[in-house]
Amino acid sequence: MGHFAFGMDPAVASSLAGALPHPSAQGVAAMTNGAGLSYCLDPSMRTPVLPAVLVPPTVAEAEAARRREEGENAAIRLVNLLVACARAIQAGEYVAAAGNLNEARMGLGTTVSTARGIGRVLSHFAAALAQRLFPASPSHTVAPSSAEHAGDLYGQFYEAGPYLKFAHFTANQAILEAFEGCDSVHIVDLAIMTGVQWPALIETLSLRPGGPPSLRITAVGPALGELKEVGLRLGELARAVHVPFSFSAVSCDSLDALQPWMFQLVPGEAVAVNSICQLHRLLVDPDAASTSLPSPIDAVLGWIAAMQPRVVTVVEQEANHNMPTLVERFLNALYYYAAVFDSMEAMSIQRGTFATGGGLGAEAYLQREIFDIVCGEGSGRAERHETIELWCQRLWRAGLVQVALGPCATQQAAALLRTFASAGYRVQELGGCLMLMWNKEALFTASVWRAAPTITAGGGGMVDEQDYNRKSSSESSGHQQALFPLE
Repeated sequence: MGHFAFGMDPAVASSLAGALPHPSAQGVAAMTNGAGLSYCLDPSMRTPVLPAVLVPPTVAEAEAARRREEGENAAIRLVNLLVACARAIQAGEYVAAAGNLNEARMGLGTTVSTARGIGRVLSHFAAALAQRLFPASPSHTVAPSSAEHAGDLYGQFYEAGPYLKFAHFTANQAILEAFEGCDSVHIVDLAIMTGVQWPALIETLSLRPGGPPSLRITAVGPALGELKEVGLRLGELARAVHVPFSFSAVSCDSLDALQPWMFQLVPGEAVAVNSICQLHRLLVDPDAASTSLPSPIDAVLGWIAAMQPRVVTVVEQEANHNMPTLVERFLNALYYYAAVFDSMEAMSIQRGTFATGGGLGAEAYLQREIFDIVCGEGSGRAERHETIELWCQRLWRAGLVQVALGPCATQQAAALLRTFASAGYRVQELGGCLMLMWNKEALFTASVWRAAPTITAGGGGMVDEQDYNRKSSSESSGHQQALFPLE
């Protein structure tokens, strides 16, 4: 959002310029406190425009421009105040931080509306800073989490936009292609949540020529009772569409507590490991990585690779929130969540659910992430999002080989996005990965991996990696079964 850089602290401006999303056609007011509303006069009331004659703006247009400029300046000032608050917290200057925060919160709701747009985003970041400064104050605390409540928020975020749908359908398409020709398949889902990802895959497998494979799903989650309920629902669907199905649950609070023996792998079955926005929780501060050997992420990726999975699907937020310093995390999170909220608000306005509070559960889902990024330090922080470049390096080191997402996956993702009214969503392929974009901002990235080859060649040497990759590419491009029909 280029206009946010105008009049800003130079250090902040250089970081923020162009990062926050530009106002969409659905509402310039979304980023300027409602000041960007345009007015359409009746054609019969318009002053005729002659060639080469400049017509002065109407009073309404001049007033709208003035209000828009005031709204932009007010928003810039609030951004500066919140960044100054974060900088003061980082320096241990808590009195100054409290003063900056108090001034910013006075402006929220008066000079900048918190009902929508950038004011709504800033209100969440102000609340997170307040929670960090005054953790004992109940008015700033996010509601306590439970498995049922977390599942409800997850479901509302799922319905608020294409974010999780993109993740699920892209991962499922890769799994479907990897399971081609396999009679016995096993999916290890590292966070099954409500299980909404799997009905589409089960139904598609039921239509496979020659009959469906025997499907086993091992679900990972914190609450065993919730996992069993998910298994019952999926089992009923599988029986209805005649897919041989079995389900097992592994209860744990953290993925680094898992061990391969818990999944009871069977020789000969094709294994898929599915991770939707989970692996980042295993990361640690970059400067602390050397003190934890092996780090949780390396340990988990190590046993995943040792299981020799036929496919590993990884979807993560395309952001960089794993820096040890608060100011860097705060700025990067502000970029990222401004884009997410902008896209979600555009969807809710088009659906007519914005005024009725249809997105409040999805907001609460995102608010928990914002609070974690801003309030947490060291081992107390879980939302450690990183960019796809860093994930690729980490997965390669673990012994996994990337599988390029083929044209069918791209077409399926594009078809999914066409079911959403907003024209701001699109998909972009980058280095064999697939990104969900909102205008120019990347929100989520999907990548697909498989175990590196361990088969020896006829002479006793390892199979050439280029030959292996060519074979993998040929297998992927040769199979075009779609998870759902293309439009």
